[in-house]
Parts: sequence; C-alpha cells; structure tokens
Amino acid sequence: MTTRHILWGALAAGFVCMVLSARPAPQDWFKAETGLGVKKIRLALPDFASQNAPTQPLAGVFNQVLWADLDVSGIIDLASKSFYPPPNTWPSQPGQLQPQLQQQPSSWSQPPLSASMIAIGNLTASGSSLALQAWLNDVTNPSAPPVLAKVYQGAATEEGARDLAHQLADDIVGLLGGGVPGIARTHIVYSSTQHGVTELWVMDYDGANQHQLTHLRTEAITPRWSPDASEIAFTCFVPYRGAVSAQICLYSMAANQLMHFPRYPGTNSSPAWSPDGRELAFMSSMGRGNDPEIWTTDTSGGHPKQLTFGLHSVNTEPVWNPKTGQQILFVSDRGGQPELYTMNSDGSNVVKIDLADMGYVVDPTWSPTAQGQLVAFSWRRPAGNYDLYVMDLASRQLLQLTHDEGRNERPSWAPDGRHLVFQSDRTGHLQIWTMLADGSGSRQLTKVGENFSPNWSLK
Repeated sequence: MTTRHILWGALAAGFVCMVLSARPAPQDWFKAETGLGVKKIRLALPDFASQNAPTQPLAGVFNQVLWADLDVSGIIDLASKSFYPPPNTWPSQPGQLQPQLQQQPSSWSQPPLSASMIAIGNLTASGSSLALQAWLNDVTNPSAPPVLAKVYQGAATEEGARDLAHQLADDIVGLLGGGVPGIARTHIVYSSTQHGVTELWVMDYDGANQHQLTHLRTEAITPRWSPDASEIAFTCFVPYRGAVSAQICLYSMAANQLMHFPRYPGTNSSPAWSPDGRELAFMSSMGRGNDPEIWTTDTSGGHPKQLTFGLHSVNTEPVWNPKTGQQILFVSDRGGQPELYTMNSDGSNVVKIDLADMGYVVDPTWSPTAQGQLVAFSWRRPAGNYDLYVMDLASRQLLQLTHDEGRNERPSWAPDGRHLVFQSDRTGHLQIWTMLADGSGSRQLTKVGENFSPNWSLK
C-alpha cells in the first residue's frame, strides 16, 4: 500500500477531456500563457576560456553546466558546435568578437550556424576565488552594444563553477525570455526511500547535489516550499495522544531542523502555502464528524478555520491561486464522484469545474505565472493510466503532456511557468522527472531508491 493510499484511501478525482492519441503542437492559448511553442532564439555558445592553469578543470565544469542550463530553458535553440568556426578562433572577449562580427558575411550569423545571439567569456582563478567575465551580443547587429556585460565572482571550486554557470544562465534566460527569471538556481524537495525510511531530500533543479534533509525515521511526504523557500511544510507521521497519526510538520532551511507546529486530532495532510506565506491550507479530519475537510491556519498553527463542509465526503489537496491569493483549488467527492472544485480563500463561493467525461483527477497544481489561469494535474481516464495534463481554467481547454508512459503524478510548476517536475514509475520504480510544460524534454533526475512527491521552489 502506498503512502497516498494511507492518506487518501480510495480517493481520486473525476475529470475528463478529449483523448489525444499523439502529442499535439501547443495550442495558441498555451503559447500565449507560457511562451513555449513559439520560435526559439538561436544562440551560439563557444566554450568560455580559462585564463590560467588553475582555472582549466573549473572551466570544463562551467561550460558543461552552462550549456545544459540553456539547453533545457525552453526558449533557446543552441547552435551545434559542429557549425562553429575552428575552436582556436572562438572569441572570449569583445576585442576578439567584434572583428568576426564585422566580416561580410559574419561566420556566426550566416547558415548553417545562423545564430542571432552569441554568449562569450572567460574565467580566472586566483587563490580561493573564481572570476567570470561574460558578454551577450547580437550577432546580426555588430555595432550594437552588448546585451549583457557582467563580471561574476564565486568560489574556485566545482560547486562555485556550477553556481557561476547557473547565475549566467539565469541572466541570459531573463534577458531573452521576456523578463521571466531563469530557474537554474532553484531547488526541488521530494520524498525518498534511499536510506530505507521515507524522508525529505532536496536537490538542485537539474538533479545535482541530492542530500537528505529530515531524519525522522518515519514517513515524511507531500513537501511544499514556502514562497520565500525558507521553510518546507510537509506531512509527517508522529505520535499524538498515544497513537501515530498524520500531522503537519515544518522544516526550517536556515536552521536545518524541524520547527514547532501544533498537533491536531485525526488525520492531517497535504499542506499548501498562501502566496504571502502567512497561512497554510491542509486536509484535516479534526472537525465534527471526522470528515476530511480543508482547513487553514496561520503559519504558527494558530487560529484553525474550517473552509469546506462536505458531509460524509473527502475534501483534500488544496492549492492557492499564486497570482491572487483569493482562490483555492481542491479535490472533493461530495457529489458522489471525486471532482475538481474552486472556492474563495475564506471558503465561500464553492464552484465545481464541470467537464465532459468521467475519470480520476489528482494532484492539482497552479502555475505561478499566466495570470493564475493554468493548472496541471494527473488524470486517469476510465481505461487508461495516470497521465499529466495542463488546463486553462477560464476556457477549460486542455493539453495532454504524457501518454501512457507509466503512472505519472504529483506535478509541480517551476517558477518560470515553463517547466514541471513530477513523479513517474515508467522505469519500473517511482522516480523524479522534469519536462517542459508542453510535455517535451523529459529528464530523469533520481535513480536510487523510490523517489516521489516533488515540489519546486519558487526561488
């Protein structure tokens, strides 16, 4: 029996849409709200040069990470290095680049390379410090000043080189992606059985630096980052009045330890933060009748307030609208069939999301961008498996992201609204994967043990 079943029993949620046998091209509404599916900016990225001997191994790490960061951005088309001029001519500073750009025609902007932008730079190690000089230029307009000209400072270590690459990648993505910040310095928290018992782990967005956070020696699941990424709320199984029960726990990233949070009667799970970080919503059976309902408290656990009142039904998996903070999306079987609902953040104006067919929906998650209109979820059609979908709440339009590649659940948006992390058993074991929000570019991040219930930090 999985942890989900421990918490939910047989709960699932009804949802149906048209079934697409092959992955479609992103629709206009999706392109407009995410920026995916439009023409990518073609970028040339020659290796950044090492200026002295101690820098050489660090430059190798830097170049590899920078290429990978930009390659998965969703908005940049990296020109293949096989089309570049000879490596001994690759520029590492503007004085070397400008003569090449002024050639008629320029070797960087003409076919088959056909770049519109180029990023160049160099690294210098001095003692324990690593300096990065970087420039971003429009190769189609040689007389234009650099779009980016910046010096970065970091530690002369592999981790320092990785971080400098992440910083530069985020700056380039922000400049070329309409001002939406890059995600290379964000993190993913998740549940893992790597050391036997299910504990919370965290890793970089690309799967690097995986390490254990909690040491509760009990189940630690459904983690959710606070908006400022300083705390994690999650479901823990701890003693309460002589028995072990599901409770809400908080973990401080600054203090690297659990924080005090009160215990409540019954089963308590699936926490979610309000966008301002001042409240938590979660499922609890503490109320009269012991039915699982949606409750809110302040972040100290005080002033609990019941929001839903679905007699003899299950109401769970709340998630706040991150753009307005005025709506909560949740799952309920109050109508006899589990379905998706919205309500105001005070519990008023409950509205069922009517859709065309039957099925099961779980794990709704709201995009942090797109004016609060896009939600992702896992849906099992009546005769199929759990697949991931994105829906525009206003129009009810849908885009299917996965197609019968195992069981795919627990989607979570990256802060750029262009990427999703999720769990899948497509390899035979539950592992953490990421992909672009249009369903392309899937990448497996974890491989050891069972890894599930990921959540992407907003910072």
